[in-house]
Amino acid sequence: MRELKAPQATQAGSGDAELVARALARDEAAVRAILKANNRRLYRLARGILRNDAEAEDVVQETYVLAFTHLSDFRGASSLSTWLSRIAMNEALGRLRHARPAVELDQLQQGALDAQIIPFPLASATDDPEKSMAQREIQHVVEGAIDELPEAFRLVRAWSRA
Repeated sequence: MRELKAPQATQAGSGDAELVARALARDEAAVRAILKANNRRLYRLARGILRNDAEAEDVVQETYVLAFTHLSDFRGASSLSTWLSRIAMNEALGRLRHARPAVELDQLQQGALDAQIIPFPLASATDDPEKSMAQREIQHVVEGAIDELPEAFRLVRAWSRA
């Protein structure tokens, strides 16, 4: 007669519990084993959600930071890879929700970058009611033009020099 083996989930669960215990005891080999076993899956998961290689790599890294920070919270109700996958999915979806729409410069039509210069009146608005009205009209035109810009061009960003 053949010997019956325990179900795969039970074997994986006991292996996961041992790896987690060793990782909690700061066993480098256990940490490496966890990373090696899950890197590819977590990257594919994050890449599928974000469609960006660099963001997917960041999500994998953040997943491991969160997981190892809260490794003592792992209860073994699911496999370690499922637990890590859920953390990665939550991180990727969170980034997707908070991502601002980005427009690449080369995606814009060339005409969209042409600017129309509107001279502002130099005299004080209180000097002449006609000039005051003209300033308000110019202000509305400028605000309308700014509102039509993609968000990436409406935000002021600090650029640092390296």
